[in-house]
Amino acid sequence: MGLFRRSSALPGANEALPGRSEPIATAQTHFVSGHFLAGPHPEGSKQVLFGMGCFWGAERKFWSLPGVYVTAVGYAGGVTPNPTYEEVCSGLTGHTEVVQVVYQRGVDLADLLRVFWENHDPTQGMRQGNDIGTQYRSAVYVSGEAELALIEATRRTYGEALRLAGYPPITTEIADRPPFYFAEAYHQQYLAKNPAGYCGLGGTGVSCAIGTGIAA
Repeated sequence: MGLFRRSSALPGANEALPGRSEPIATAQTHFVSGHFLAGPHPEGSKQVLFGMGCFWGAERKFWSLPGVYVTAVGYAGGVTPNPTYEEVCSGLTGHTEVVQVVYQRGVDLADLLRVFWENHDPTQGMRQGNDIGTQYRSAVYVSGEAELALIEATRRTYGEALRLAGYPPITTEIADRPPFYFAEAYHQQYLAKNPAGYCGLGGTGVSCAIGTGIAA
């Protein structure tokens, strides 16, 4: 990962790559569960996008959680429509690598947020560890004011826990859900296909005092 430009600045509209009007090719089904990545999904299910650095390890963190129906990796938060991985790594799309988590009725979003906060370092800006660049920034994208309010509340709670542990302020990008573009097929469930593959995921070791129903 981190193969190309390692810019810490998002591109302006006049700098961003043009992308394409059609989606790039990707897998149709989940390598582990067999569920369709793009749906249909069970009635009443919800979606959230998590950016935690390299999406390979982040996706593995979520696909086995109770109540999670299906996961997929892709790109979001930028400007370029339907980008390729190489374009995202160029730093000229504005996207970050994200995991789309589709979860079923009965799952508390707070439980997923605890897994999100505890399993990466949300204070590092445009990087996660040795993975440097705008595509590795921490982000969470949801739908609607109520979910945004919940995330802001958990950010404040976890931010205070991090402060007491000596960490700087949280830099996570929090916003309404932007368009999600599926990554190429070989990225989907990468660590299930390649169990010894690269995983740069690492948390701060600071517990997040929210959500209790799902074990990380």
